[in-house]
Amino acid sequence: MTEELVRPTETVVPLLPCVSAEETLAFWRSLGFAVTWQQTRPYLYLAFRWSGFELHYGGAAAGVDPAAEQTGGCLVMVDAVAPYHAAFTEAMRGAYGKVLAKGRPRITRYRPGASRFSVVDPSGNTIIFIRRDEPQELEYGGSKRLVGLARVLDNARILREFKSDDRAAFRALNSGLRRHGDAAAAVEQALALAALIELATALEEHERVPDWGARLQAIRLTASERDQVREAVADPAVLAPWLPDAG
Repeated sequence: MTEELVRPTETVVPLLPCVSAEETLAFWRSLGFAVTWQQTRPYLYLAFRWSGFELHYGGAAAGVDPAAEQTGGCLVMVDAVAPYHAAFTEAMRGAYGKVLAKGRPRITRYRPGASRFSVVDPSGNTIIFIRRDEPQELEYGGSKRLVGLARVLDNARILREFKSDDRAAFRALNSGLRRHGDAAAAVEQALALAALIELATALEEHERVPDWGARLQAIRLTASERDQVREAVADPAVLAPWLPDAG
């Protein structure tokens, strides 16, 4: 008797909970996803396709609160994440007039060189796009190979990119800059200030931005260091008043 062999040709399609079919359809269509199946009776089932992957939705259980953002989610492993982020943000600007960075739905900011970003759908599901060769190990609290403000910066990066916790990153940087700023290299101080300006803008806590901006402006940096600071934030425009392009 010949046994059939299990072959590594599987395809896994995530089935996510959907709270609102109308909002879910509108959102993924706005990003350019094709609707391959649409059904609300006798039960809800939606299917979307974009490039080489699919997202499917079924009805959410009673009592699911999208605001908690613990509904469900999936990982999408890709060769490079930047093109996906660029495509989705461009589609958002076309559909909504801006990049949706707050509330639901939204997309997280992407810093050049980062290995992941997330899309949160209207139902509170999180779809995480991850580069295949992303480092497997993370040192929460910052790499133990680093000290002082450099370690604080590494910890803030992990909090932002891997936990999507801007608030925790903001607190870590604010505290770390007070403790280690005076002893840190000029470029490390500038990186911390730039990150605080970006985070304060995103969190709508603008009170200290002018102070941090003035401190950033006063730091003497080489041309390559200025480029490094600009490239460390998702939108260099937030630094323009204090770190303008060299004339």
